[in-house]
Amino acid sequence: MADDATRTTFLEIQGRMIETTGKLKQVQNQMRNKETEKKRAYLTLEELRQLSDDTNTYKAIGRTFLLEPKSILMEEQEQKLKDSETAIASLQSSKEYLEKQIAEVENNLTELLKQDPGLARQIMSMSVM
Repeated sequence: MADDATRTTFLEIQGRMIETTGKLKQVQNQMRNKETEKKRAYLTLEELRQLSDDTNTYKAIGRTFLLEPKSILMEEQEQKLKDSETAIASLQSSKEYLEKQIAEVENNLTELLKQDPGLARQIMSMSVM
């Protein structure tokens, strides 16, 4: 690389980019999981609403099914729906923050490459393993 200071700076920026990208992927996976959980709770709630109040309803706990009143099952599904929506909102703000961090790291890398064109040539000539 060009010199030790530039190399160190490049490696720090590269490490931050890898770390931030990993965190962003993790947040996106969590959002997908919460969206699935929200959809499942919504669909279950819609099916429960169609049932009459005197219908026997069961709650699955592992391999066991317990007889539960419809009202309790509906409350649980409504709570899951609310919790999922709250978690999704929180994850969305985390996602936006991480995207801003990635943009900042990209700007830092661009500035570094503009300051040292030799570094850009050396990076391009490196083989990817």
